[in-house]
Amino acid sequence: MKKLFVTGIISLLIISCSKKENSEIQSSAVSTPVTNNVSGQNLIEASDCMSCHNADERLIGPSYKEIAAKYSEKDMEMLASKIIEGGSGVWGNVPMQPHPQISKEDAKKMVEYIIRQKK
Repeated sequence: MKKLFVTGIISLLIISCSKKENSEIQSSAVSTPVTNNVSGQNLIEASDCMSCHNADERLIGPSYKEIAAKYSEKDMEMLASKIIEGGSGVWGNVPMQPHPQISKEDAKKMVEYIIRQKK
């Protein structure tokens, strides 16, 4: 039963964290070169982040409040790179999928929003 549950979770992760079907929303909000007026929260909401993360409670990945509690502003560059390149092992066995379509500037805005979620 446990093996079936883990397999289901991994399948859900792969499906939900893969590229969104609606690429028009993603490309207009995340990949647009001029995003100076777009907030980190808007970038997160327009991406697939909410499939695995939530502001207050752990889903497949950690909540934004958990991330904010663990990291500070000095970690912003590293966290922005994690969004773009993906990662694994810090929050468990389920890897975060890479998001190469997100610019470094937008990833930093997303991290700024997440860091502001400190309790």
